[in-house]
Amino acid sequence: MTNDHDGVRELLAAWAVGALPPGDDRTVPLHLAGCESCATEAERLRHTVRLLDGGPSDGRPPASALNGSADGALAMALRSRGPRTPGVAPHAAPYAAAVAGLQALIPELDGRWGTPVVHDWDAHATVAHLIAADEHLAVALGVASRLPASHIPDGTSAGDAWDRRTADVIAHEHTRTPEETVATWAAQAAALLATPEARDTELAARAITVMDLRLPIADHFVIRAFEAWIHTDDIGRALGLPVPPPPDEHLDQLVRLAVRILGLALHDAPPVLFEVTGPTDSSWVLGSGDDPVIAELTLDPVDFCLLVGGRYAPAEVPRGETGDAGAVRNVLRTAAALSWL
Repeated sequence: MTNDHDGVRELLAAWAVGALPPGDDRTVPLHLAGCESCATEAERLRHTVRLLDGGPSDGRPPASALNGSADGALAMALRSRGPRTPGVAPHAAPYAAAVAGLQALIPELDGRWGTPVVHDWDAHATVAHLIAADEHLAVALGVASRLPASHIPDGTSAGDAWDRRTADVIAHEHTRTPEETVATWAAQAAALLATPEARDTELAARAITVMDLRLPIADHFVIRAFEAWIHTDDIGRALGLPVPPPPDEHLDQLVRLAVRILGLALHDAPPVLFEVTGPTDSSWVLGSGDDPVIAELTLDPVDFCLLVGGRYAPAEVPRGETGDAGAVRNVLRTAAALSWL
């Protein structure tokens, strides 16, 4: 339970999204009543959440939605955010929607936090992993880390450092309650969405390196959206609850970024005409530009994202294909190899 000034300021983002840990939900409002500077910052953060949410100011879905099916609540949370959500730039809108989707699913985990989800993680560890995953971008944009630092030796590869930080965060969060872990994740997400780079496309055009991947900040926000949605889907599957895909325009952003990265990995491969059907309905030639296309591959956008996210084996993803089977297999295997989730 926190009532000191600095401690309360660290909890303001959690307050803005209605995710304060037990006890602090009483002391923080009392502090805000007597501290003008904290109250001003709290209202700024809550205004950000209100604009992102398009609903109640506490950042939660309406109670009427949660009284229905989980699918209905998730669909509302994910589909109600258009790419032009006030207060956030289009590149950050998919992340805002993915955060809202997981928040809508959280109540379904009551009493089920030990459910195995993915890898060797239960639901609690999966949310803890998202804290570690989002932290890399958050810290790069000036958001202070909310967790103890990891002791990672100099010269550690980016992949090993990623794994070590995730393991440390999961171990730390397993000493806390799931409610405290959710509060930390939600507060960090709200702070990330309140950064200037989440609101300004020009600022987000600046390239930064996050986990050895140098991309515009806007693309890093899309990657955060991708991972948040994938793990929300993981949790939904573990609970036996359907999680709807991102809205069409958000899904298009995920697909296009994944295709760009896949194209770089296949720059000198035998060229394949790759088509993503559905609302995106786009096609690209992946591979060498000096040779004729020798095969065609067609995927559904959600299936493509699940393949890139490591949730489909290359041979198992539903697809249409013609031409050179080896060239198609190369595209599918390269796409699956991109996964770090």
